[in-house]
Amino acid sequence: MKKAIIVGAGPAGLTAAYELLLHTDIVPIILEAESQVGGLSKTIDYKGNKIDIGGHRFFSKSDRVLQWWLNFLPLESDVQNGINIRYQNQNKTFAIAHKIGNSEDDVMLLRARKSRIYFEHKFFDYPLRLNFPTVKKLGAVKMTKIAATYLKARLAPESKEENLAQFYRNRFGSELYKTFFRDYTQKVWGVSCEQIPASWGKQRVKDLDISKLMKHALKSFFSSPKSIQQKDTSTSLIEQFLYPRYGPGQLWEKVANEITSRGGTILLNTVSKKINGNTDGLQSLEAIDLKTNNHFKIEADYFFSTMPVKQLISQLNFEVPENVKQVSAALEYRDFIIVGVLAESLKVKDNEAGNELITDNWIYIQDRGIQAGRIQVFNNWSPHMVQHAGDIWLGVEYFCSEKDALWNQSDSEITAMAIREMESIGILQGNQVKDLMVARIKKAYPSYYGSYSRFNEIQTFTDSIPNLFLIGRNGMHRYNNSDHSMLTAMTAVENIISRRADKKNIWEVNTEDDYHEEK
Repeated sequence: MKKAIIVGAGPAGLTAAYELLLHTDIVPIILEAESQVGGLSKTIDYKGNKIDIGGHRFFSKSDRVLQWWLNFLPLESDVQNGINIRYQNQNKTFAIAHKIGNSEDDVMLLRARKSRIYFEHKFFDYPLRLNFPTVKKLGAVKMTKIAATYLKARLAPESKEENLAQFYRNRFGSELYKTFFRDYTQKVWGVSCEQIPASWGKQRVKDLDISKLMKHALKSFFSSPKSIQQKDTSTSLIEQFLYPRYGPGQLWEKVANEITSRGGTILLNTVSKKINGNTDGLQSLEAIDLKTNNHFKIEADYFFSTMPVKQLISQLNFEVPENVKQVSAALEYRDFIIVGVLAESLKVKDNEAGNELITDNWIYIQDRGIQAGRIQVFNNWSPHMVQHAGDIWLGVEYFCSEKDALWNQSDSEITAMAIREMESIGILQGNQVKDLMVARIKKAYPSYYGSYSRFNEIQTFTDSIPNLFLIGRNGMHRYNNSDHSMLTAMTAVENIISRRADKKNIWEVNTEDDYHEEK
């Protein structure tokens, strides 16, 4: 019986394992360093209050991914109405075989999306709406500059588009770029937009510009979205999405249970240490159980890696080209801190609506004077994310690196800063806070600077190893959404089934038109 070792139990790793069990006789063995599955899509439970790391909208232009999700967690409305739907992919070769048994709690909610930008002590709708409140808040001078620089960008765009600043200016004009894009982006990545290649914008934003914002605003005014897919809508502009009742981890825990029930193995608290073999093929992996300190070796026929590329290259126990080692060692990552803030009530200073409880899923903090980058309101993702119905549960997000002073501050210092900043914005009052917690997430965002411009040298080398498959966000050092990470896993399994040696199609996920958020 053939075996596959999968490093990492996030969306890509779990998808690969399930697809192998569903369509092949290859038995997957998953190694996960953490104590729970889900990777960056896990749900952290703090005293019954649940945290979604980074906020995960379950939305995809891929019918296959959408139906895959619904196979595990059907729509709540379907369950309530007693509808027994068999969600199946149109591709008969890789059709979902059956609908997983569900309890009434194992459902997807259909959620309305609301997000805003906080800038200069004012809130702006995001996606931006060119309406009277927006114009009034920005003022005549700012609006004139926005219109003039946008017109200039359309009539005489910058000839070079090598970095993210040039990419944004060509699509939105320099004034709108400085107002609503520059500072937040630099918070996320820790470097100026001039140091980030335009390829990042082309992957994440694609061809979204002001004309699409205006078109979408008019369309939304006269009609509501009629399908979950919203295939004719840019991902940045979607107005509804699916969401598991108890957060994204609920889905991946259910997938993990299905994997083990079908004969797969998931080893939690287990870290890969060394990978043996050569460029003709990997042979075995040496690992350690962090709880027992037990060292062991597993032999396998196939290897799937979702671990950071830097970590993978360092573990290869055979000769690796010097240039590959150099590029790998210089890859950069951004880490992530989220502060859970449990409060009795919230207020937001909103001149249009008066002081009221906010209904946002999340708020982008554009002001450079505030270190927090984004605020999540978990109640508005799902009311079941909060233990007690009367409480408000916030996630205040900070982007940093392990070497930064912020990362190394104590929890009490970080929570005190979060409260101060939320008070200064007008979100809450410190005396309304009931509880606080801090979670640190390493290597949340693979960065597009450092040695990334030479990443193709790593890709060429790893692709030459026939039984090694790099999948997922960190596995491919690519800022993929979870659905794209899943598609890389599905494509890799298809390649094994079809005995396709060329792995180019895995890297084409989220770059070719078939996978684009905006076709």
